[in-house]
Amino acid sequence: MSQSLRIALAQVNPIVGDLDGNTRLVTEWIERAREKRADIVCFPELVITGYPPEDLVLKRAFVRDNRRKLDVAAKATMGISAVVGFVDDDGAIFNAAAFLHDGELKAIYHKVFLPNYGVFDEQRYFEPGHRCPIFVLDGVRIGVSVCEDCWYPSGPMAWQAHHGAELLININGSPYHAGKRSEREAMVAERAANYGAFVAYVNTVGGQDELVFDGNSVVFGPHGEMLAHASSFAEELLVCDINVDAARGQRPIETIRYEAEGAERLNLVVTEEALSTTGARESKPPLEPRIAQPLEGAEEIYAAVVLGTHDYIRKQDFQKVVIGLSGGVDSALTAAIACDALGPENVIGVRMSSRHTSTESLEDAELLAEALGMQLMDFSIEPPHRGFEEILAPVFKGTKPGVAEENIQPRIRATILHALSNKFGYIVLSTGNKSELATGYGTLYGDIAGGYAVLKDITKTTVYELCRYRNSLGPAIPERVLTKAPSAELKPGQKDTDSLPPYSELDPILRGYVEEDRSPEELVAAGHDAETVARVIQLVDRSEYKRRQAPPGVKITPRAFGRDRRMPIVNRYRPNGARPT
Repeated sequence: MSQSLRIALAQVNPIVGDLDGNTRLVTEWIERAREKRADIVCFPELVITGYPPEDLVLKRAFVRDNRRKLDVAAKATMGISAVVGFVDDDGAIFNAAAFLHDGELKAIYHKVFLPNYGVFDEQRYFEPGHRCPIFVLDGVRIGVSVCEDCWYPSGPMAWQAHHGAELLININGSPYHAGKRSEREAMVAERAANYGAFVAYVNTVGGQDELVFDGNSVVFGPHGEMLAHASSFAEELLVCDINVDAARGQRPIETIRYEAEGAERLNLVVTEEALSTTGARESKPPLEPRIAQPLEGAEEIYAAVVLGTHDYIRKQDFQKVVIGLSGGVDSALTAAIACDALGPENVIGVRMSSRHTSTESLEDAELLAEALGMQLMDFSIEPPHRGFEEILAPVFKGTKPGVAEENIQPRIRATILHALSNKFGYIVLSTGNKSELATGYGTLYGDIAGGYAVLKDITKTTVYELCRYRNSLGPAIPERVLTKAPSAELKPGQKDTDSLPPYSELDPILRGYVEEDRSPEELVAAGHDAETVARVIQLVDRSEYKRRQAPPGVKITPRAFGRDRRMPIVNRYRPNGARPT
């Protein structure tokens, strides 16, 4: 008789710190899995605490309370098994996965590899684990691991496969950036083929501060073939039947042995947990394979920003947002994302005209608001602008008008937006993009200020790409917004190109310098103009103090400002070739 298991991957959206709510989420989805007649249901990394819990883990009461919630989850597993991520305190603090079965906690796995790069800081909180339990459920040998443990060929999964594991479960909190999904899936497929085992990879979904998690949970077969794929950026219970016999008798023994020899250095202690079952399992009608088409390109990025924005607002119990509408492309895209994330009835646009605001900009902002169905408010900043000019006139007398005078305008606008926020409980969405933030092309305490920076990790060229994508879904952003030259409209005839290189030149240089850490020489060798490279690097390096004071925003690229790229503000290092000639 062939041996098969029905496995369910609970791709859920927990909230960091909401121990009660997250535990309810786990117990509810255990019940959903039971209704689907699953034998085992797997939840994401640290699902009880939410991911990443950061310094909450340093609070003893938090760790204690999360452990108590695991007991609640265990009681919900009568007649089913579950793998649940939590924080374990066993003399030291561990990022852990609990195997729950038939109402009891059977064993705990401790994460071995603790990432400490990019957005990850796990060595600050956790100790590496050495436990390696093998669970035997209805004759099927199962290994469990956590997130980063899957990325090492000679890691815990190799050791588990060497000890006969036929199903390898890996629970994750894997943050999104564009292009990561395909790399991740290729890696998981390689593990399955190299170990001749089924690999079930469950990922969390949702936004947490600057991070967004894409889901895209998968199950791969012992030849590296995809058996099931969950949706992108949505909660889902992915259910898959696996025929374990397919992993027997044809395993790549030499490959497993080679990788396991490399894993010996980890000093993993294998134990075996036999899980009793109540009687023979009933036969089940076969399931149709569920292989969702993952999102790609502009559609993927847009979905990521919409989800990240939604969760940042809603998980903090804000209801409405307020956005300054300039008639330009950045505020237009920000408004479209906000309306899609929160509903247009919860988005307030504000036009704040000055002596330099063009008629076209006012018209475009109104057309945008009408197309999106959002509220539009109007203020003139002329009275306070004149007042500031009068106040400062004695001090500024005899000087040439310049940036200081221009920046009064965005600071007045910021004051109006934050007054509305303060009075009515809205949150201000700032509208600056990554190109501007990188080069300091924004006003501190003006347009940089806000509660959330929706476009913080999106370059100007990608802004246009996302606008075109959004318009493909339905009327939103007026065509003139996409064709007119970008301008801050802080002085007559102003264009962004007065202060910056064209974005088609600027953005590739920023990608090389900021995201790939390329030197000036490497950028020039790649075909960029030497003077432009030097000028851009100087702008980036001098603007760190502004970026440090910018609000959080959704991470989209492999290296975002903030959690990813952490440069000192006081910093005299200047790479060779970075000074303009």
